[in-house]
Amino acid sequence: MTTTVIKTIVTVLYIVICVALVIVVLMQEGKTSGLGAVSGAADSYWTRNKGRSSEGVLIKLTRILAILFVLLSLLLCTDWLG
Repeated sequence: MTTTVIKTIVTVLYIVICVALVIVVLMQEGKTSGLGAVSGAADSYWTRNKGRSSEGVLIKLTRILAILFVLLSLLLCTDWLG
């Protein structure tokens, strides 16, 4: 395959990852606990088992997409693809 085709494929993949990253970040809940943190209500079952919840999955997915975003950004800004 020519470098133009590879660069086009990587660029399309980059755009898909960008859109997915924005969507995943917008789906996450805020980190503020409000006044519940003062009384100790912030430490609940859901905060202790966050890794198994849907919020934990979104956090892991955000990290993966962010790493891919940075790697593809570096790949596209260098002359490795021609």
